[in-house]
Amino acid sequence: MNATAELASPEQTLAILQDPAIARLLEQDRKLVALGRKVCVLKAIGWPSDMEDRFLAQWRAGQPELPSPQTTPVDLGTTIESLRALMQEIDRRHPVGRWLYKTAWSYCVAAHMLQAIGTPEFTRCSALLYGRPDYRYRSQDVTNVDSAREVLTITDDLIDSRRLPEVPSDIPADEFAQRLRERIGPFFSHDDVKVVLDPELSSKATAGSRRISLRATAMFSERDLNQLVEHEAFIHTATLLNGMHQPHLHSLGVGAPRTTRVQEGLATFSEIVTGALDIARLRRIALRVVMVKQALDGADFIEVFKGFLEAGQNEVESYRSASRIFRGGDVRGSVCFTKDGAYLEGVMIVHVFVRKALQEGRGELLPMLFAGRLTTADVIELAPFRENGLIAPPMYVPPWARDPQRVLATMAFSTATQRLRLDRLDLQRFVEFEDEVIEESGIN
Repeated sequence: MNATAELASPEQTLAILQDPAIARLLEQDRKLVALGRKVCVLKAIGWPSDMEDRFLAQWRAGQPELPSPQTTPVDLGTTIESLRALMQEIDRRHPVGRWLYKTAWSYCVAAHMLQAIGTPEFTRCSALLYGRPDYRYRSQDVTNVDSAREVLTITDDLIDSRRLPEVPSDIPADEFAQRLRERIGPFFSHDDVKVVLDPELSSKATAGSRRISLRATAMFSERDLNQLVEHEAFIHTATLLNGMHQPHLHSLGVGAPRTTRVQEGLATFSEIVTGALDIARLRRIALRVVMVKQALDGADFIEVFKGFLEAGQNEVESYRSASRIFRGGDVRGSVCFTKDGAYLEGVMIVHVFVRKALQEGRGELLPMLFAGRLTTADVIELAPFRENGLIAPPMYVPPWARDPQRVLATMAFSTATQRLRLDRLDLQRFVEFEDEVIEESGIN
């Protein structure tokens, strides 16, 4: 199995750069980067942190009221016109052109979404970018929400969710930040990635290309450390930096909305193959898919909040999980942000992609997943341009992805164990089995 493609010589790279078609595409790439930076989805739909305190106070007083976030549309008309004009210029017959066109399209859809905040059009655009829990792929028999429910059922069978031991979150944010710096510093050998504390951060942690932000008031656990390293640092930050280090195609260094499913899937897959993902977090990911479906079906914020509570999350976690779903939507239900459904779907996409790539002897595709912000389709279509030098190898690749055979072994074992029927035995069966062997041996 060959995990690395033969790199282009300087002469080959120069030849591709002198191609007039490539020169035009590189100019369009630069225009796209400038336009894409004007479309900031999460910043536009975020909820203020003080709304959490008001809602929970009313909930605890027995008088819950729907939150009242601002639903102010963002005027991006000029940006949309410029994106559409650029899309008309791009040569879609060229693989790089198709990639640029699809990327521009996703920014255009995201801009439309932000102009439609609080309306059903917001959800329609969100579904185009991040998918819907009830969508079924043509080659498959189940939907994303079916898979999420199965995950919850399987984990219920493995261990009663009500008996999951509490993981102590006893590490203060400043201490946690220092430990995180020590873990990621040696990895990012060519960049200064800062870990900063932000008292206004609504989520527990977010990652950009140059900084990882932690909520200053949060308390963290040992599991949080491993998950943040693998998910946020070694995937989200690494792929952004790898894209920013690309010498020619700069759109690889900007997180286009269309790449979200694979990015979140790759980050969650990284947690799985490194053992950083625990069963409680897996259940949270699956539960969010189910709750997105309920919100789409008309459940309001309080009903979704209660759904998270009943599934075992505490009040603060339940509020934050519900607020993620209703960002930019309507707290009365039906209009919501579907991004949280993308994690489980994304990890399944990445799992199947990696498995098929290794099965077909295309291990060289695995590093391409880290060359910048890409989808699995992009990796396949753009692979030849890594070989001719237009796309540079990624500077940062997480340890697990440097040796594809380790990943393949994990997948093979996991597939084999799926045939075992846990519902047909209990722990006492291990004792009975040995007794049966002795009795049936005739030697006693």
